[in-house]
Amino acid sequence: MELSISFTKDTAKYIQIYEEIKIAIINKKLCAQDKLPSKRALAKTLNVSIHTVQEAYEQLLAEGYIYSKERLGYFIAPFEFEWDQHLQEHSSSASTATSHTINYDFHNGHVDKGAFPFTSWYKLLKKHLNMENLIISPWQGEWTLREEIAHYVARSRGVQCEASQVFVYSGTQNQLQALCHFFGLNAHVGIEDPGFKRVCSTVQQCGLFAHAIPVDQSGITIPNESLHLIYTTPAHQFPLGMVMPIERRAAILQWATSNGAFIIEDDYDSEFRFKGLPIPSLAKMDQLQRVIYFGTFSKTLIPSLRISYMILPHSLVNDYMLFHQDQKSVVSKIDQLALAEFIAQGLFDKHLAKMRTIYRKKQQVLLEAIHAHFSEEFKVIGEKSGLHIVVKLPSWLTEQNAIQLAMQVGIAVYPCSASYQQGSQDAMVIIGYGGLTLEQIQEGIALLASVW
Repeated sequence: MELSISFTKDTAKYIQIYEEIKIAIINKKLCAQDKLPSKRALAKTLNVSIHTVQEAYEQLLAEGYIYSKERLGYFIAPFEFEWDQHLQEHSSSASTATSHTINYDFHNGHVDKGAFPFTSWYKLLKKHLNMENLIISPWQGEWTLREEIAHYVARSRGVQCEASQVFVYSGTQNQLQALCHFFGLNAHVGIEDPGFKRVCSTVQQCGLFAHAIPVDQSGITIPNESLHLIYTTPAHQFPLGMVMPIERRAAILQWATSNGAFIIEDDYDSEFRFKGLPIPSLAKMDQLQRVIYFGTFSKTLIPSLRISYMILPHSLVNDYMLFHQDQKSVVSKIDQLALAEFIAQGLFDKHLAKMRTIYRKKQQVLLEAIHAHFSEEFKVIGEKSGLHIVVKLPSWLTEQNAIQLAMQVGIAVYPCSASYQQGSQDAMVIIGYGGLTLEQIQEGIALLASVW
């Protein structure tokens, strides 16, 4: 199968690829079960990046026009109805909103906005919004915030570090980009499969070599490849939710030491563990010898704050500082100062304790609702920590159909397949609960059961 596309300059290339393939499917120029070219082959044919093709395929996959088979590629999805639409109706962009109104959004990235300490935060913002603070921060971050982060990770995760090892950024992707540029174009990076798709995209966009490392029931497996970096989420693997046991943690640290590699430990959702005692972080076990520690305030406070941090081993700090010496801060000085004082006054620990209670209750209600309304054919995965679970669907319900049926009754659940680099044999959906009330969780799950 050959696809020929003439690009225009007014629309992103991935959207144009998406549109052309979608129109060909609707007009039956591409038929059900037809195999699409591989991402690499189509990228070469169209003279675009593999990532551009991947973005187009992911949009088609999300909308149900195509499906993937592990190690076999992408295929045109079958449709049991006729399209009665004209060609010009399909000229809108890939981001066109669906006609369905979403009343229950089970997004894994949403938090309980009503529980945010608005009064305390507003007072701190007012305090630090003054003439002295209208200048930009040092690119590494405000020293007071770096000190408070060092104290926080020491008492909460046992990570012993100095403020000079802490670097403040505006999110995981932002600090990962900076790290990729530091390691350079010849670096090979291992990434969990499945895992954060934005991590893989960031590594590829920076020009580094990305390697999919399979995940098993204990988390990321020990790589066979020669790598410079490996990215992992041991506290709550995304999206499958398993917590990496101590044996695997020790093994991955031993691998890094033996191979002279560094581990990027994204301590994702470590603050929200609901079953058992917290397992020591890799950074604590290793004491920041081969571990680069990632943390963020997106889940513990609010995503819009856009403050994250990276803690480097002593051995990398000086070279990293020299490499990025011409950079500027990407985070608001006033927000940094407000957050530093918020932590110093004990308000952050108090808020975190409250949120653990709130989210524990929400998860309990979610699991009880699933147990009450669904049969045992629907398997819950990854419920020990974090703000989402994964539901493995029965054999008669595909991921695509599950999402479409949910949307028809105003419910948004999310595909697990989008997190795989090499495809998945299982049909699974991600259900987040942080942003919904207890009543919305109960109502949404009951309504979901009526269409699944």
